Amino acid sequence: MLSMKSVKEKPTYTIAVTGLNAIDSPGPGVPVIRALRDATSFNVRIIGLSYESLEPGIYMHDLVDKVYQVPYPAAGTQVMYERFEYINNIENIDFLFPNFDAELFNFIKLEERLKKELNIHMLIPTMEQFEARNKTNLYEYGKKHGIKVPFAKMIYAAHEIPPLVAEFGFPLVIKGKFYDAKIAYTAEQAMQHFNKISAQWGLPIIIQEFIHGTEVNVCGVSDGKGKLMGAVPMRKLYITDKGKAWAGVTISDKKLIDMTQKLVKETKWNGPFELEVMKTADDEYYLIEINPRFPAWCYLPVGAGQNQVESTVNLVMKNNPVYFTKYEVGKMFIRYSYDLIVNMNEFEQISTFGEL
Repeated sequence: MLSMKSVKEKPTYTIAVTGLNAIDSPGPGVPVIRALRDATSFNVRIIGLSYESLEPGIYMHDLVDKVYQVPYPAAGTQVMYERFEYINNIENIDFLFPNFDAELFNFIKLEERLKKELNIHMLIPTMEQFEARNKTNLYEYGKKHGIKVPFAKMIYAAHEIPPLVAEFGFPLVIKGKFYDAKIAYTAEQAMQHFNKISAQWGLPIIIQEFIHGTEVNVCGVSDGKGKLMGAVPMRKLYITDKGKAWAGVTISDKKLIDMTQKLVKETKWNGPFELEVMKTADDEYYLIEINPRFPAWCYLPVGAGQNQVESTVNLVMKNNPVYFTKYEVGKMFIRYSYDLIVNMNEFEQISTFGEL
């Protein structure tokens, strides 16, 4: 019989997570937290980080232990650091998951300072990796690594669209620099999409060649040394009007996994990622986008046997991380919404004091 001393106790980590919104274009925060709650190798205390008072994750008390509002990325790195210094003095954060593309630039710049001065760890791409996979650079990125990428051009004004129509033909894809992508079938549609996306996300706008095929995605994480820690491919079964997956299923696709391994090995990608890929009828694969963080469907890999979120924490905290090589094919996720009933005083508290 084992004595109590011979049984190694699981560590307990305090982990902060952004991206608590759960709208029709949901952030990855809530599924990341669900994956952390499912972790078997450590115990966890969850600190939610919100930008707005109506992010549903704020009020999910079964998932989130404490919530703090943080400044928008536009406030700059110093303001962000000072807020984290305040939060960390109370919570003593071990690990942080940034879950929005728009906030990553600040966190990459702050990474060493947060680690050295506050002992807050992250697993995120380097600035070079982050910029290289940017939508504006993706075509050259593909050429460098021998991966097919649809031809694309950056524009800064709507009057640049007509000359590109002759070059690209219809349909073509209009993309924002951070989020959003629309398919245009006419010049008028292209102008409308340009105006709407640029008003929300700013310039430049990317005009991309449209590839006919089936979209497949990969949720994965890499150790920064060229080795894949886990990868699960998924095919969307239901897509919203914003192009977001509302249902999907894990698939068997060796060619897609090989492509992922090649990319990770060559770039030595650091941390979580999502690959958006278009598979044509001729079995050709075109890389559409690389998202430099876990996607909103990252809880599906947990259901398929890969808790990539747990392994991400364990890698950084040196707690025997698992490198996954298998997953279950045919596992589905179906997203749903429900009414979360909260007390008005909670909303007032987070809005007024920035804490809940």
